[in-house]
Amino acid sequence: MMPIAMLTGAALYPLFSRLAFLTPYLIFVMLFLTYNKLNLSHIRLKRMHFWLIFFQIFVSTTIYFLLRPVNEILAQGIMICVLVPTATSAPVITHMLKGNVENLTAYMLLSNLMVVILAPVLFSYANNTLEIGFFSSFLTISEHIVLLLLGPLVLAMITKRLLPKVGSRLGSVSGLSFYIWTFALIIVTARTVNFIIMQGKESYATEILLAAGTLAVCLIQFFTGKLIGKAYGETIAGGQSLGQKNTVLAIWMAQIYLLPLSSVGPGAYVIWQNIFNSLQIWRKRKSL
Repeated sequence: MMPIAMLTGAALYPLFSRLAFLTPYLIFVMLFLTYNKLNLSHIRLKRMHFWLIFFQIFVSTTIYFLLRPVNEILAQGIMICVLVPTATSAPVITHMLKGNVENLTAYMLLSNLMVVILAPVLFSYANNTLEIGFFSSFLTISEHIVLLLLGPLVLAMITKRLLPKVGSRLGSVSGLSFYIWTFALIIVTARTVNFIIMQGKESYATEILLAAGTLAVCLIQFFTGKLIGKAYGETIAGGQSLGQKNTVLAIWMAQIYLLPLSSVGPGAYVIWQNIFNSLQIWRKRKSL
């Protein structure tokens, strides 16, 4: 489904790039459906989760400040691929790999909360083209990201408390989030292709560097996550928590809050993480 979605977005970019305004609404609905499926009383944070979140915070900020003097677009494109939270589809892949889904889900929530706090700071600092200043930029970005990432969680909690039957029903159809994700992927791919074409040949070198850099970061995150998880008997959950990213959110945030061409980074990351996951699933099925 992922290759078809990306090819559709690339081939029909003049049409689907016009639907970019729908992306935050699609992300909101995806998260809302996912959170309705969760039983928050079963969520338990463990020491492993804090090591994983430390890695995300430290590496995303370090990569940005190290690469910024070399190439701002490269710095932003790779930074966003480390910063963004775990994908809403990660529990599905974790289940297929026979990993601990509850452990991963706990980290997915924690990583979303981390992004709510850290992203406005980094984005406000990175987007130095804004004339409104750091603090005003921070407040504006915070307002949008808090609403987008915490809004679905709060709404799901209210729905499950006041309308438990509705919440249960929404949880049972959370599989719809996959199809919403597919449509969102078509849109963000179309917009990314549109930016690439608008930039012309001058940006090809940067785009190649972004693709290579995000491949390296993808592998580092999966294997580091597995290494941290292994110390706590959660190799699969650790790897998927750190490596499988909400790339639709990453592309959208890069296009809205950073230099638009940096969205090529998470656009390439989509490909790398899905290849890696496909290989993992193939190896797991082969071993059964």
